[in-house]
Amino acid sequence: MLKIYNSLSKQKEAFKPIDESNVRFYSCGPTVYNNIHIGNARAFIAADLLSKVLKGIYPKVTYVSNITDIDDKIIAAAKEENISIKDLTKKYFATYMEDIGLIGINPPDIQPFATNFIKEMIAYIQKLIDLDKAYAKDGNVLFRVGSFKNYGSLSGRKIDEQQHGKRIEIESYKENENDFTLWKPSSADEPGWESPWGYGRPGWHLECSVMSEITLDIPFDIHGGGNDLKFPHHENEIAQTCACNGLSNVEDFARYWFHNGFLNLGNEKMSKSLGNVVYIKDLIKEYSGNQIRLALLSTQYRQPIPWNKALLDQSKSIANKISEFINKHENIEPEFIGSTEIAKALLDDLNTPKAIRIMQNFVQTSKFDPEEIATYKYIFEGSTQDTSIDSDTKKLIEDLINERNVARNNGDYALADKIRNKLSRMNVSIKDVNGKTEWKL
Repeated sequence: MLKIYNSLSKQKEAFKPIDESNVRFYSCGPTVYNNIHIGNARAFIAADLLSKVLKGIYPKVTYVSNITDIDDKIIAAAKEENISIKDLTKKYFATYMEDIGLIGINPPDIQPFATNFIKEMIAYIQKLIDLDKAYAKDGNVLFRVGSFKNYGSLSGRKIDEQQHGKRIEIESYKENENDFTLWKPSSADEPGWESPWGYGRPGWHLECSVMSEITLDIPFDIHGGGNDLKFPHHENEIAQTCACNGLSNVEDFARYWFHNGFLNLGNEKMSKSLGNVVYIKDLIKEYSGNQIRLALLSTQYRQPIPWNKALLDQSKSIANKISEFINKHENIEPEFIGSTEIAKALLDDLNTPKAIRIMQNFVQTSKFDPEEIATYKYIFEGSTQDTSIDSDTKKLIEDLINERNVARNNGDYALADKIRNKLSRMNVSIKDVNGKTEWKL
């Protein structure tokens, strides 16, 4: 039986789905205004890990992760790059999908875009107004935080801590400084939609409430995201969703709340605002996708990761040894087999460090167990989706490998390394064995 830490109850619990025939899981996705960095990837790989384990246990899992394609950061980035909002979000959605693919993250089963749900968001807001849970003023619509008595039950923060503990001057359109935005006005040169309250756009918190409810219905089983989303984002989601549906208990929205720890560079959380980011597209020049994935999973998902080159180099060494051991044996398809020792570690709140140690022990003792290997590959070695490729792509890969081999034979190791990095960015791993180059996705 799977046990996971529930951020709502603040304890590890046995997972009991609402409906075993369809487990429903929502995790907050990216805001597509820039390339994702490895700190962003921590949340996405944690959700991917949970999704894979759930799909290994239950006959059907519906995993939803949204795309925020309207936001103040997006507007600012589009102005800075001097391109349209549409072109900006299209560009960074494509790079996001490419980057997560490089580190073996499967796309979600459903991937809703916020801008496709504007009509539903407007209706949601109107319902909250009709219930006297929200109010409109000067083109803004605000949620009355005081109207939801269980506000703060997830984060443990009191209502007067809504502004992250800082006292600021209250905006003129707010009844209370703690009230948060459901709808905001847009200027003529900003993206927006017509609404009963004027031309404008939805608040970020509202987007996830609407998309999760429409795609999964409520209550659903698990709601996930990074620790930084507990407050105010998830707290605000809970308040508006429960208020709109006449619910008083958080469990009537989502039964389990799943949050991952930060990734730290030095003593600070990695973030774009601090300027201390490391991008996947840069890491992949030196490390394979599986090596990066192993580094991200080398720490249990709830704990902070001290990110540094030593961790990457260690993960590279471990991943290479495990891959070499696995490749000595017949081809084993990835599969989650619950009776294995690796699976048992994962079923205990996704204990990936223990699972890695178990696999390392198999390598050290030369113990070949196809079921353990199948389970390890399912979690740690890339995508579990169909990786078949068309003939043109196969020819391109083989041509690049031939070009690399010619460069090596000519002593042009700089060019050979450049080609190897290009193959790595295509999620192609290569291995030189007995004078031949073997490759796989």
